[in-house]
Amino acid sequence: MIVVTAASGALGRLVVDRLLGRCPADRIVAAVRDPGGCADLAARGITVRLGDYDDPSTLRTAFRGADRLLLISSPELDPDRRVGQHRNAVDAAVAAGVGSVVYTSFLGADTQADGFTAAHHATERLLAARGLPHTVLRHPFYSEAFLNPGLRAAVLSGELLDGTGGRGINTAFRGDLAEAAARVLTEDGHLGRAYDFTGEPWTYGRLARVLGDLSGKPVVRRDRQDRAPGAQGWLEDQVRAGALERRTGDLRHVLGHPPTTLDRAVAAILSSPEGAAHTS
Repeated sequence: MIVVTAASGALGRLVVDRLLGRCPADRIVAAVRDPGGCADLAARGITVRLGDYDDPSTLRTAFRGADRLLLISSPELDPDRRVGQHRNAVDAAVAAGVGSVVYTSFLGADTQADGFTAAHHATERLLAARGLPHTVLRHPFYSEAFLNPGLRAAVLSGELLDGTGGRGINTAFRGDLAEAAARVLTEDGHLGRAYDFTGEPWTYGRLARVLGDLSGKPVVRRDRQDRAPGAQGWLEDQVRAGALERRTGDLRHVLGHPPTTLDRAVAAILSSPEGAAHTS
């Protein structure tokens, strides 16, 4: 049996969808904070159980009978609270006799013990210390944070603002990361491995050229003079610092085919009525 934590989230639902193409629904358990909000998963034959990162007793029940567990990292931003939630999940996995754990970590967590990777670094060490057979999937930032319906405005204005200083960005789409997770959960040979998942490196300069080629309208890249608001500005700060410029990764190897390309993603955004990139 395969248990997926945070299965009601954006990544979790994609993983469950990919698993349904690789194993029977009665082998999949969705562990979620609010089972009442997952009627659609239950309707597909998936067992839905309460599994709250802040309530260890629910996790022990949710993980019971699991041969493999996908521990999707908590969205909590406070590192100490996030580590506590992950500790609850790891200890519950031990108590429930889970066969092995697949954990969604972040690039650089193997060497960086502070900042954004602090909680992931601690969780990777915790998995090793508890002696649980496990596999680590180190994710990059999601491509959706950069490649989204907002690109249509760039086509209309003919100008793509770039707050990265022209540096390279290495991201991956949730759909590709979900498929890779499903493969690791259903294949042999992944235990004890730590994979660095990265997609296709790209720059805003190249993105502007792709937008121009696909739309038939010239689009030029211009440096952003002010900081973008919210998460977008923070992500751009990370790019300028070189945090998203890694050039090597294992995503293509685990997928068995190339990750979604920039051209394909942008074409989906521009052609879709909703303006969303379809990468399934």
